[in-house]
Amino acid sequence: MARRTSTSPLILTFFGLTPEYRQNLFTQIHEIVFHGKGGYDWHTLYNMPIWLRNFTFKKIEEHYTKEKEAYNKNSNTLKNNKEISRPDIKPSNVYNASVPTKK
Repeated sequence: MARRTSTSPLILTFFGLTPEYRQNLFTQIHEIVFHGKGGYDWHTLYNMPIWLRNFTFKKIEEHYTKEKEAYNKNSNTLKNNKEISRPDIKPSNVYNASVPTKK
């Protein structure tokens, strides 16, 4: 039996996912499961419609971006504040206290 040649310009003669697409898919699933804090499991995300999985990924990404910006803003505020906060205790009250004597 003679083998039929493909008229397709693609290298692969069958439908399949490219290695890059598979890596991106599994990376996206991992990120949602890991950063979703237990809200999603692998099988649910793998079977989820692509548009919904992309939407979920973008929302989680936006959340962590905003959280990082707030953290950086707060840490910059702390770095710029050079004044050290000290308790309002007067040394005369602490160091000049009378010590009880033994009888």
